[in-house]
Amino acid sequence: MEKQKTLKEPVSFSGIGLHTGSTTTITFKPAPVNTGIKFIRVDQPNSGEIAADIKNLIDVKRGTNIGLGNVKVHTVEHILSALSGLGIDNIYIEINANEPPVGDGSALPFIQTLQKTSMVEQDAPRKYYELKEPVYYVHEDTSIIALPAADFKVSLTMVYNHPLVKSQHASFTVTPETFIKELAPARTFCFDFEIETLKKQGLAKGGNLTNAVVIGEKDIHNELRFPDEFVRHKILDLIGDFYLLGQPLKAHIIAVKCGHPSNVAFVQKLRELKAKEASPTLKEPKGAAQKNDRYADLDLDKPLMDINEVQKVLPHRPPFLLVDKILKIEEDKKAIGLKNVTINEDFFRGHFPGHPVMPGVLLIESMAQVAGVLLLKKSENAGKLAYFMTIDKVKFRQTVVPGDTIFFEAELLKVKSKTGIVSGKAYINSKLVAEAEFMFTLVDR
Repeated sequence: MEKQKTLKEPVSFSGIGLHTGSTTTITFKPAPVNTGIKFIRVDQPNSGEIAADIKNLIDVKRGTNIGLGNVKVHTVEHILSALSGLGIDNIYIEINANEPPVGDGSALPFIQTLQKTSMVEQDAPRKYYELKEPVYYVHEDTSIIALPAADFKVSLTMVYNHPLVKSQHASFTVTPETFIKELAPARTFCFDFEIETLKKQGLAKGGNLTNAVVIGEKDIHNELRFPDEFVRHKILDLIGDFYLLGQPLKAHIIAVKCGHPSNVAFVQKLRELKAKEASPTLKEPKGAAQKNDRYADLDLDKPLMDINEVQKVLPHRPPFLLVDKILKIEEDKKAIGLKNVTINEDFFRGHFPGHPVMPGVLLIESMAQVAGVLLLKKSENAGKLAYFMTIDKVKFRQTVVPGDTIFFEAELLKVKSKTGIVSGKAYINSKLVAEAEFMFTLVDR
C-alpha cells in the first residue's frame, strides 16, 4: 500500500518573482497526514492557510493564482508541479510575498530545494482519484481528455503559428524519476513581442533571459535544454494545475492546444465529478441515464439492418465501412445508425499514436454512410450509388475516443431524381458531438 508523504525537515529557497520582480523567500515545512498543500503568507499576520485547491482559484492571468479573501498567492503552478512530480501529499509552504521566486523559469529549483531533505512516509494510505469513465473538455480548438489508467500519464500536443515553434508533441508517464529528468528542467517561454505588452500590464517585472526562454521572429535567444522544451514545459504546467484537484490522479491525460484556462476548467470538471460520486444526493437515480437517453426506445440487439444487410446497400467494405448497424428508418425520411468505437480500429494506428481520438473526417464519412443507406433504401433508388457533391455546415463539438458508442442520425431535407440533401448528426448518448449537411448525386451502380 502506497502511503502519504511529507518532508523530514524545513527547507527554503529565495529569488525574485517573475511578475512582481520582488525578492521572495519560500519555506517548505512538514505537515500532518491529510493536510494537503497549504500556502501561508507570513508577511500578512493572521492570513490563514490557502489550500492548493481549485475552489481557491482566483484567475489564470499569465499563471495560476489562488487566494482566500484578500490574501493571494500568484504563479503557483511550478511549485505544485514539483510537489506532484515528487509525490508529496502534505506540506506547508510559507511565503513572505504574493509570488514565489521564479528561479530559472522551470520546476528544477524547487526540486533541488526539496531534495535538500528527505521525504518521509506517513501512517496513512495515499488517496488517488481514479476515473471510472472518460472525461472530456472541448472549447474551440482546445481539447483535454482524461481516460481511466493505472498511472498518471500526460500526452500533449501544442501548436503555434510561428516558424521556430510550430507544433510539438510529447508523452510521459509521470514518476518522480521521469519528472526530475525529463520535465522539471523545462523552462517557461514567451515571444519577444509579448514583453512590452506584459510590462504595460504590470507583469514580467522580474523576467529576463535567466528565467525564461524568449522567442524572437528569427532566433530563440536562449540555448534550449531539450529540442522540445516548449511542449515539456506545457506538460509541467498542466501537472501543476492538475494538483489543484487536491489529490493525485490516476488517468491518461490527452491534451491539444491547452493552457492554464483550459487546465483549470478541466480540473473543475473533475472536482464536480468527484463531488457527484461522493454525495448520493447529487447522483442520478438508477436508470436515469437510460430514461433520458435519446435512444432508450431502440432495441440495440435487434437492428433493422445488421452489418451484412448494410453491405448489401453500401459499396464500402472494412476497414472503410464505418457503420455497424442501422437501427431504424422512419418513413424513408430519417435513419439512425450505430458504431461502436474500439481501440482496434485501423485508423488509431496512424492517427496520433498514443492519442486515440477518432478523426473528424471519419465522423463525417460515418454520417454520410448512414445518409447513403437512407437514400439508397428508397425503392426508386434501388441499384444506385450515392456520391458526395458537397459538404456544408460542418461542426465538431466533442472528441470521440475508444469505448464510445456513436449514434448517427440522417434526415432527408430534399430529394430529386438525381440528387439528395441530407442533414447528418452524431451523438454519444444524448450529447451532440458532430454535425454536417451533405448533397449527394445518385448514379447507376
